[in-house]
Amino acid sequence: MKTDNKEFENTNNWERDVLSQVLKNYLSERRSARNWSVFKWMVISILFIFLSIMFFGQLSRISSTTSNLEPHTAMISIAGTIQADGDVDAHLVNESIKNAYNSPNSVGIILRINSPGGSPVQSALIYDEIIRLRKAMPNKLLVAVVEDIAASGAYYIASAAEKIYVNQSSIVGSIGVLFNGFGFSDLLKKYGIERRLLTAGDNKAMLDPFSELNLEQKAETQKMLDEIHGHFIKAVSDERGDRLSKDPIVFSGMIFTGAKSIELGLSDELGSVNSVAKSFFEVENIVDYTVPSSLIEKFSEQLKSNLTKNSLSTLLDSLAQYPIH
Repeated sequence: MKTDNKEFENTNNWERDVLSQVLKNYLSERRSARNWSVFKWMVISILFIFLSIMFFGQLSRISSTTSNLEPHTAMISIAGTIQADGDVDAHLVNESIKNAYNSPNSVGIILRINSPGGSPVQSALIYDEIIRLRKAMPNKLLVAVVEDIAASGAYYIASAAEKIYVNQSSIVGSIGVLFNGFGFSDLLKKYGIERRLLTAGDNKAMLDPFSELNLEQKAETQKMLDEIHGHFIKAVSDERGDRLSKDPIVFSGMIFTGAKSIELGLSDELGSVNSVAKSFFEVENIVDYTVPSSLIEKFSEQLKSNLTKNSLSTLLDSLAQYPIH
């Protein structure tokens, strides 16, 4: 009988232990979930404060620029690849240039260029806006200062300036148009892979990398490139005029050092942002009018998407995509 009681007590103890462990695990999970929820909202709050500081800081910077009563040299940076919604977006650059022209306290404008080029359309939009504003306000001069590089579309933009300053080791030029790709048709044949492609329109799949090269389509593409190249050449020739060398290498797509570009008439003098502000505009006070690509807008969109998904890990990943420099 004692043995039975002992076994009964052991059974009860085992059940109590299991029940106790289950309750402990449940409470621990609830506590972890509550802590995770608190942590999540703490992170969201911090991000909100972070965005607010950035937003009002940007407003303060713009306000201080526009309310600056001291005469100054306006500067606009063109840095990175030229493309819509990219490092150099025509809409933002043109807004910056208009702000600089409209400021009653800016004595002149410097385009600080460090770009390998990019979209011919975005480059042309900026070029056209500079020409328009130069004609509308001829008393306020705009010059370009090339730092590391002003190639292709970046030189397209620079050519719209009154003068172009370079460092002797800058990379300048590349007045040409590029279209590239690969052809995999022989590779597919080698491995017995059949390409199945249906189109409505004879040229819809023009230069498809998995199809044989169509010589007529190749010729049409070359015509298009030559046409765009002609636009580029005309724009540069219109603004550089007699300063340009007659050497055909100028428009061949070749790149040159800053020193060589002066010899060829692609640039005018050696200089930097500070030296040009001091010697050409005679005002050393430089104010940056560059309207930055909208970090706040991009991050806010990502934040909204992540909150909808209720995923903190994705939210933190989005923060890592936009580092603060």
